Amino acid sequence: MKAANTREKFSIPVIDSIVKKHSINPGSMIAVLQDIQEKYGYVPAEAILRVSKETGVPAADIYGIVTFYAQFRLTPLGDHLIKICHGTACHLNGAELIAESLAPVVGAKEGETSVDKRYTVERVACLGCCSLAPTIMIGNETYGRLTPDSVRKVMKEFEKQQAASTESK
Repeated sequence: MKAANTREKFSIPVIDSIVKKHSINPGSMIAVLQDIQEKYGYVPAEAILRVSKETGVPAADIYGIVTFYAQFRLTPLGDHLIKICHGTACHLNGAELIAESLAPVVGAKEGETSVDKRYTVERVACLGCCSLAPTIMIGNETYGRLTPDSVRKVMKEFEKQQAASTESK
């Protein structure tokens, strides 16, 4: 998927080229939607309508595909994607408390994007870091053995790193 902080503007010619790439074949709808999401970071409503027009597949059917498969999203990601692990080890070690303590810090609960579009928080089944439970992942960086206090510290440190990175540019 495209970087979360890349916000490309919707374009009918881009959608048309994606559909044509897949030979306007209704059987390749998942591949079309994957390419659209790769381009924009999500599947815009305008894209669903355009794909419907180009393929003859009803927009409701396309929307049904997008909402059925967890890989697709209908809203753009924030600049930073935070994944909260809820696998068995993380669940048993307090994943719910981590989610609760993270929400006020970033301004978004699981499944939401903050109003300022900086963070999207996502609940995931497993990050594969069971020995570090409970864990979160911010972008490609994993943080483990978290407590409600340490997750707040992690986010403060992350914010400092982001500010320093912005200043050095």
